Amino acid sequence: MDLNDLRTRLSELDRKILDLVAERQSVVDEIGAVKRSSGQATRDFAREKQVLDAARDQAAQLDIPSALAESLMHLLIRSSLTKQERARVQAEARGRGRQALVIGGAGKMGLWFVDFLGSQGFEVTVADPRQIAGASESGLQQVRDWRETKDGFDVTVIAAPIGITAEILEDVAAVGRAGLIFDIGSLKSPLLPGLRTLANNGVKVTSLHPMFGPDTELLSGRHVLFLDVGNADATAEARQLFASTMARQIEMKLEDHDRMIATVLGLSHALNIAFFTALVESGEKLPQLADLSSTTFDAQLAVAASVANESPQLYFEIQKLNPHGMIPLRELGKAIQRITDMVEAGDEEAFVDLMKRGRNYLARHR
Repeated sequence: MDLNDLRTRLSELDRKILDLVAERQSVVDEIGAVKRSSGQATRDFAREKQVLDAARDQAAQLDIPSALAESLMHLLIRSSLTKQERARVQAEARGRGRQALVIGGAGKMGLWFVDFLGSQGFEVTVADPRQIAGASESGLQQVRDWRETKDGFDVTVIAAPIGITAEILEDVAAVGRAGLIFDIGSLKSPLLPGLRTLANNGVKVTSLHPMFGPDTELLSGRHVLFLDVGNADATAEARQLFASTMARQIEMKLEDHDRMIATVLGLSHALNIAFFTALVESGEKLPQLADLSSTTFDAQLAVAASVANESPQLYFEIQKLNPHGMIPLRELGKAIQRITDMVEAGDEEAFVDLMKRGRNYLARHR
């Protein structure tokens, strides 16, 4: 066989692989239906282990790399879980016959909640000056300002920038609204006055922080933070919105949130911004650096590229509006200076000790 014949044969095999994937997905749909009818959880870790172990064993028999087989099965398992999770959300239809308002619904996370609530059967209205393409065809109602809507929504999600969310909470408190109300802000300190006022007025209000981005499809392994602002029933109702998913629900104290987020978001964002800033200012051309890259560099570059593509305004708000935000930034600066001093002084012992301390700290996490 010549090269063209071999490529034709390869294309035929690729089609067969995709046909088998499609067949597998149809079986996944049936498995999901059986799980729902019998009350079983969507994810079964023991079964996943069996699938991965079997793939590794078969790979050894077929003389193909076990890492390849494992990677393929991980992709298929993730795709299966995504289908089953979404099917469960749609089947349970917790929002059927109910209405939801998403303020800021044309933004990235706003659109995520529009889709999420719509998949549960909610009739969704979006309040945003920006228009969503194709919204009318999909049955979405759109208004430019939430004040144009009448009271009576079962759920109201505020998915606006942090500063605007604070204003909206105050305005909602002034006019009063029924139904469950919650924000999804990355910081809570700027929102406390509005949240407290709503709670004191007897409004069913709580606060959420989804710890994932707008491209997230599968919620297994993802965290959603729930912060009670004085109405336990509101927090319980908000948690029910995620009951059909595999998201890990974490309740935490409102006063702890921003202090911990200063490290979880603020520090990690700043580290990656510093990394790509150093690259930009180095004068080195990225394609040449990529040609010489290491595993560590590739991994760091991928994370930094993801950070660079996020909203600069949002990331600045996360740094600036957090009353605890300067603490990790100063610690990062001190850590970089310590490393610089050790290397300049040729202090190998201190450098080794620094790495050992980090290894021990991170080992506890693993």
